[in-house]
Amino acid sequence: MTQITSPAASALFTHVASSEEAIAHFRGRLGFESDVSDVAAALAEPEPGFVLVDVRSDASWAQGHLPGAVHLPWRRIAAEASERIAPGTPVVVYCWGPGCNGATNAALQFALLGHPVKEMLGGFEYWVREGFAYDGPDGRTHHGIDPLTNVSDAGLGGAGAQGFAAPASGAGGPAIACAC
Repeated sequence: MTQITSPAASALFTHVASSEEAIAHFRGRLGFESDVSDVAAALAEPEPGFVLVDVRSDASWAQGHLPGAVHLPWRRIAAEASERIAPGTPVVVYCWGPGCNGATNAALQFALLGHPVKEMLGGFEYWVREGFAYDGPDGRTHHGIDPLTNVSDAGLGGAGAQGFAAPASGAGGPAIACAC
């Protein structure tokens, strides 16, 4: 085990926030973000307490989307959200994945409309990579767990409520691509 005796031991910590600043920062992030595992666990509850919104394009939605999600591309939120989601309803938004800022744009749009909102980190990509089921053109499916993002014995084995938890292994499926 490496023992660090001084914060100045690394140039990485030349400019570092105080513990109090770090607490405020990370507590703040948790108010704005969630990960796919926490979203899956909440969706497995009888009353998740939020609306899940897929903010990707029509073509991306058609390739696959999370079970129970509402489809509303982020560029249409300002014009259409009030017709589709009751004002003030908590919302969790997702887009393609970490390389896409569509969910960030969507979260801003929902916040401007007065919704409590969180962004699901990792988006659709990490939902699939962590082995959770999704709805695609051929019905409910999953790719199995990507060992770089999750492990098969992490409590995901067996089908959970509404099929959100995927079996420990599974067959591959069609390629999924972002078209936001």
